[in-house]
Amino acid sequence: MALGLFSLSLSRLILWAFGVILIIGFLKLFRLLQRRHKLARALDSFPGPPTHWLLGHAHEIQKTGSLDKVVSWAHEFPYAHPLWMGQFIGFLNIYEPDYAKAVYSRGDPKAPDVYDFLLQWIGKGLLVIDGPKWFQHRKLLTPGFHYDVLKPYTAVFAESTRAMLEKWEKKAREGKSFDIFSDVGHMALDSLMKCTFGKEESGLCSRDNTYYQAVSKLTLLVQQRIDSFQYHNDFIYWLTPHGRRFLQACQMAHDYTDHVIRKRKAALQDEKVQEKIQQRRHLDFLDIVLGVKDESGVKLSDADIRAEVDTFMFEGHDTTTSGISWFLYCMALNPEHQQRCREEAREILGDRDSFQWEDLSKMTYLTMCIKESFRLFPPVPQVYRQLSKPVDFVDGRSLPAGSLISLHIYALHRNSVVWPDPEVFDPLRFSPENSSGRHPYAFIPFSAGPRNCIGQQFAMNEMKVVTALCLLRFEFSPDPSRLPIKLPQLVLRSKNGIHLYLKPLDPSGKYLCTEQGPRQPRPYPLPVCCPPK
Repeated sequence: MALGLFSLSLSRLILWAFGVILIIGFLKLFRLLQRRHKLARALDSFPGPPTHWLLGHAHEIQKTGSLDKVVSWAHEFPYAHPLWMGQFIGFLNIYEPDYAKAVYSRGDPKAPDVYDFLLQWIGKGLLVIDGPKWFQHRKLLTPGFHYDVLKPYTAVFAESTRAMLEKWEKKAREGKSFDIFSDVGHMALDSLMKCTFGKEESGLCSRDNTYYQAVSKLTLLVQQRIDSFQYHNDFIYWLTPHGRRFLQACQMAHDYTDHVIRKRKAALQDEKVQEKIQQRRHLDFLDIVLGVKDESGVKLSDADIRAEVDTFMFEGHDTTTSGISWFLYCMALNPEHQQRCREEAREILGDRDSFQWEDLSKMTYLTMCIKESFRLFPPVPQVYRQLSKPVDFVDGRSLPAGSLISLHIYALHRNSVVWPDPEVFDPLRFSPENSSGRHPYAFIPFSAGPRNCIGQQFAMNEMKVVTALCLLRFEFSPDPSRLPIKLPQLVLRSKNGIHLYLKPLDPSGKYLCTEQGPRQPRPYPLPVCCPPK
């Protein structure tokens, strides 16, 4: 009897639970359909490419060559077009300077439909927070990027670069092309850890390598989640193998940063250590974050400290790796510009063996080449916002508050109305006379407006030091059998790596002999523009 009642009660409980789940599911579906209707209505005045009945444009975005597909859409649909990731998330994809200015000159928050996927990893740092907290953090951290703080980093960048160049010296002697992307990534991480954590030893230990692998895995997993609408729901995602891999990689990254922060905070309890830090040749980012206070004398919380450190490590590592790697690829494709940059660097350096802070402003042609490589291969090819208030565009169309915006920097930088012959590598686009009349939102590799990249000067300084040293040490040429395949993740990568031939040079610029004898010119033509799509 009792067993029968228990079975009946259990059956009713299961039935009730099923009913509740069904109701919640229907409510969720209703909200999704309601939101989709609102987004679709907002995008009605913007024609765009046809969508898949279930995947939207995601099936096109996930294909190889998706970046150039968007460029072709930009030619067909001037200014902007809808971009649907599945059936429930729709962005207005913009790639025209006046449209970019209309949105990015304001302070609209990052689109939570994309950036919330980063929260588990980088927490609520400058990249994702908005409102008064964003303003407070931006104000507190801005002094950390003052030139007085950045100035000593020049030697740090050079030290890490030389370690990478020694490794390349050995690889180059084999006479084969090799992938530079991972080596640049390790170098950028080594530099960043010295600037962020004050790491004194050169090279990456096993703990550092684990962190590097975790960050590489996280950027891939986040992009795959953005592109796969079935992973957008948190509850479903954490139950999948993909979600569990993401959590494991997050834990590896957090273990690293937590370890370093705990170690530094413990060390700061020692007065001798505090005195040593003050006497050090430079303050690192962690020193600055641990020391900042608001007007009331309140410091950042432990959670805020970790979020800002994780954000700085993510933004300062992957983006720099992408920028340097694609720049060297551009130099390999364009030997005349490569040689001119090399001659400029050699003239600035003179008989010294290291660049100084004052040298960086003299690298005018190298800077133009870096900017042109950023135009063709922006490290962050796409950024997102959610409108906090309505926006009116230059052609009379508008969007209501709550609409989602995708700024496609890659397509903006290839907008043929702004950039004649957009596929051609031409650094003179950035000469003073050619830049003077250009729209301020036509070239925005570090985003734009009040929420632009706080570390852009840090990144540019590192780019100049690293690339100048690379060009003084080697001549770069492409491997025509292994041209890179552009892969848009959170940063612009290559699906098959960036394989280049390197010829060692002596200080005078002459080729050095290898174990196989002097290098001979390779019997293939060097293109002077980007390879065919």
